[in-house]
Amino acid sequence: MRLMSVEEAVRQVADGATVIIGGSGAGHAVPQLFIDTLAEVYQRDGHPRDLTTVRVVGVGDFADRGFSQLALPGLMKRTIGSNIGNEPRLGELVKAGQIEAYSFPQGVLSLLVREIAAGRPGLVTSVGLHTYVDPRQTGGKQGAATEDLVQVVELDGREWLFFKAFPIDVAVIRGSTIDEDGNLTMEDEAIRGEMLAMAMAAHNSGGIVIAQAKRLAQAKSLRPRDVVVPGALIDIAYLDPDQTQTYYTDYSPYYAGVMRRPATGGAALPLDVRKVIARRALLEFRPGDICNLGFGISQSIGAIAWEEGIDDRLVLTVEQGIFGGVPVGGMEGGAGFNYQAVIDQPYMFDFYEGGGLDIASLSFAQVDREGNVNVHRFDDRLRGPGGFPNISAHTPRICYVGTFTTGGLEVTIEDGRLHIVKEGSVAKFVEEVAEISFSGRMARERGQQVKYITERAVFELIDGVVTLTEVAEGIDPEKDVLSHMGFEPAVASELRTMDPRIFSAGPMRLTF
Repeated sequence: MRLMSVEEAVRQVADGATVIIGGSGAGHAVPQLFIDTLAEVYQRDGHPRDLTTVRVVGVGDFADRGFSQLALPGLMKRTIGSNIGNEPRLGELVKAGQIEAYSFPQGVLSLLVREIAAGRPGLVTSVGLHTYVDPRQTGGKQGAATEDLVQVVELDGREWLFFKAFPIDVAVIRGSTIDEDGNLTMEDEAIRGEMLAMAMAAHNSGGIVIAQAKRLAQAKSLRPRDVVVPGALIDIAYLDPDQTQTYYTDYSPYYAGVMRRPATGGAALPLDVRKVIARRALLEFRPGDICNLGFGISQSIGAIAWEEGIDDRLVLTVEQGIFGGVPVGGMEGGAGFNYQAVIDQPYMFDFYEGGGLDIASLSFAQVDREGNVNVHRFDDRLRGPGGFPNISAHTPRICYVGTFTTGGLEVTIEDGRLHIVKEGSVAKFVEEVAEISFSGRMARERGQQVKYITERAVFELIDGVVTLTEVAEGIDPEKDVLSHMGFEPAVASELRTMDPRIFSAGPMRLTF
């Protein structure tokens, strides 16, 4: 391992290289100093250029940090990721046709890194069949992309998707401490991601591995069991003593798992439309369930379980590797506290895709008459599905959550009831979704139980038919629900009233 400055490390990247960068979303284990310096060196020198960049999770703060900084004409010819939505400046460059882009499910990319490390030809999976990433739809192409990187194959009488492997020239990873032999630990990090798999993929492709760490330790002074990436796999390292845990938190011992957060109460979430929806979704969870909570409204479920004192009766997980405890909401989604374990992300996706979850709560942007869900394309901004396709593919019970309409919707919750002050101008239940993130057809074939939960109504996919099953007290089904839909759903013969506890000002007093 050679220790050098970050600028020297950036200069090891050749023109045309395929570069994979570790980390997740809001700065979790992101080698941010490398991104900063890569942008600076390119703007000054014009090199390295024509890169293919890869990241498993979108890396950015939905504004200017992360991959948005790499939105520089000529720096990249191609980019591959699962969610360009939190990299808006890069998304604009892709939308303008200046870069080839591919939007693949997060779990596909996570597992594909291991396939590359093992020298296999690619990843074979059922995830994505009959969704946007199926080559019979878009094949995940965005911007100027034309090459097919996904194929439909038949094995043992079944259809699968095959995602092609590609060599990795440079892997840029991050840890907490690196010793003089290059051994890397991650004791300060909120997640582990794919750091080991990325290093193996680059090493076995004949490429180089560059590591960012906060501190340097003497050779042989680290506990071997703390080492996440062995020094034999790391070629170059640089130090960033100002490295923070995330873009928003310098360091939290709770995120790092070295301390448990006490149950001291704290401020409860405000009683708003998001809390109402999350509360209703939580009512679908059963004691002992192993669950995934998606981005957005679903993140509030962990906080509500904490408020209700039942977080220890569920096993809440996040795809970045948090197993148990309470997932963190908001911009730092992906972290957690009081967890049982934090595991490498590819193993979490193995678990999800193998049907290990009991239930998941995920967001929706659109739902159509076939029960299809769109979560990744719903306005002029390029986005991506993250881990949504992997989580939803084989989970037996799924709650899709979102407001009933959007575009100026205003509601209040007063006296234990929902009041619609102003209706949204954009329908979310539509005749046909813009693109398919979740296939209602595949859900029927797999026997999944699917519910679509909003602040005023609950729908179920029953025998392949979207069916209205619940409405909030005081809501007129025809005036407030059916008239704002782009298709006519079935209506249950016994239309139930939504549980009034979800609209109450105090705790729901849930007991499992």
